[in-house]
Parts: sequence; structure tokens; C-alpha cells
Amino acid sequence: MSEPIAFPDTRSSTLFPGVPLIESPIFESEDLSGFTEQEQALARDLNADGFGVIDFPDPEIDARIERIKRNLGPGFGIPFDDPKADKTKGERRIQDAWKTDEDVHAIASNPAILDLLSRLYGRRAFPFQTLNFPVGTQQAAHSDSVHFSSLPERFMCGVWLAMEDIVAESGPLFYVRGSHRWPIMTNGLIGRRGYGSDLNSAQDPYADAWQALCNTHGKVEETFLARKGQALIWCANLLHGGSRQIDNTLTRWSQVTHYFFDDCIYYTPAFSDETLGRLALRELVSIADQSPKPNTYLGETVRAPKRPSKLNIFAKLRSRS
Repeated sequence: MSEPIAFPDTRSSTLFPGVPLIESPIFESEDLSGFTEQEQALARDLNADGFGVIDFPDPEIDARIERIKRNLGPGFGIPFDDPKADKTKGERRIQDAWKTDEDVHAIASNPAILDLLSRLYGRRAFPFQTLNFPVGTQQAAHSDSVHFSSLPERFMCGVWLAMEDIVAESGPLFYVRGSHRWPIMTNGLIGRRGYGSDLNSAQDPYADAWQALCNTHGKVEETFLARKGQALIWCANLLHGGSRQIDNTLTRWSQVTHYFFDDCIYYTPAFSDETLGRLALRELVSIADQSPKPNTYLGETVRAPKRPSKLNIFAKLRSRS
């Protein structure tokens, strides 16, 4: 059973419970006295910039990182022992290694992280996905909100952990500061139908719109040259990606854990049409304890509508004739 979390008593939790505390429309006037000084600074960074940096709160993190490298390394098909070898020729990621690796699971389920995120967002956090990388993604700027989102919006975040010191030549993570405040990209916003569609990349349809926003607001990508054991927390709508890898002999070990929060509807916007009520719902479990996390709204369970069979449709038509 989950331990109780001491949620700070805030005006936002009373007036705007459908918005994360750190993105509340009254955040600037919010009383943060219920938070520690470090938590207050982190909350302000997340509100203003869309991200914040912390030292990962696990005294065993160095040992966990080394075990993860040993355990997962062979699965990437990369010659890590050869300093001159091209490290970008193998697999670039393993998804949901928490299912087989105890240290990946422990990082994703870290109690201090869960408590911190829960207090910052005003709802209990739970991890639902892990990604482990030996090298950078070199992925274009994107928002996680097109891949996985929630209703109410913005109750999702990512935590990226540096598993070695990151240098500019290894293709570091980048972010677009303040982009979390821009409109969340949806199919309705760009005039696209998503439900039942087929895509090679869920984020490709939105790339031009994101770039136009960056150009209009004069925003540029900023890289995160993290040291081993540092973690970046980012808001659901923050644009981020992976820089070009200049030196292909370098690694860039990292783990990403994605988190949702309780009492939300969880779905994939790229394959949904919200206006028509057609949502690609996700059926999730919490990594922490493998408990199911049903889609709910204000405590009421929400289920995907059953598609009527052709037989039922024809029967209804006949009954009306």
C-alpha cells in the first residue's frame, strides 16, 4: 500500500486542482512555505523554464549505474571495450528494462523522486515507462505530449538521469527553455485526423508547427552538459531532443523514466481526436508495484467505447425501417 504523501496546502489545489501546481495560472502568487527551500527553487524553475536539475537522491546510484551498464550493455550490440569503435552502430535504446533489471526498476521507483514529483504536481506520481540509452538519440525537438498525455492536461513529466559525465561531442540532451508554456500540440490544432491513423513517427506531423513556434519566439536549443548522477526533470510540453553526435566513439549512457499522476485519463494524442471523443487510451500499470492504473476522471472510471459490430449496426437499421 502506498505511503501517505504530505501535500502542501495551496490555493492552486483548491481553485485549480485540474492543473499541476507548478503550472498553475496563479503560481506567481502561490504560498510555497509548505516546501523546503530546495523544493521551492525547483518549483520556480519548472514553472518558469519547464525543467529543473537535481542530484539523483540515491546513495547507491553509482553502483546501480555500473550494474546497469554491465547488464544491459550486451543487448545493444555495441563494442564498448574498443575506445575507437563507432558506438552509434548498434541499438540506441531498450524500453521497459525495469521488467528484468532491478536497478532500472529502483531508479524509476525511487521513493524520494515519487514524493518530490507528487508534491510539485499536487497528485500522486507513478512511473509507467523506462528508456535506457548507451548513446544519444540525435532526436529532433519534440514534446512528449504527442506521445503520451493526460486529461486533465499536463499531468505527465520525464526524469532524465545522466549515467556518465556528458560532453558536447557526445550528443547531449537539449531543451527549449520556456516552450512548456506554448499551446499543447494536438491534431485539432494542426488540422489532422489522428484516430486510427498510421505513422512511422508519432511526432513527425507536428515538426513544422514546433519549428514555427521556436522561430516566432526567438527560441534556440540549449544543451545539458550533465555530470554523472544529475537528473533533469521536465514538464510535459517542454520541447527537447538529442543533439548531433560529433564524436561517434563516445557513449552517452542515460535513463529516462516517464511519470503520470493519479486520477487522470491516459492516452496517446498522436492517434486520437479529442474533439470527437476518440481517444487512444493507454492501459497502464505502475512500475513501482505493478498495480493497475485505470483511466479515471474525478474518481470515475473511463473505458474505451466498444465498437459496434456490423451485425449490430444492421440490426439497428432494420429496427428503424
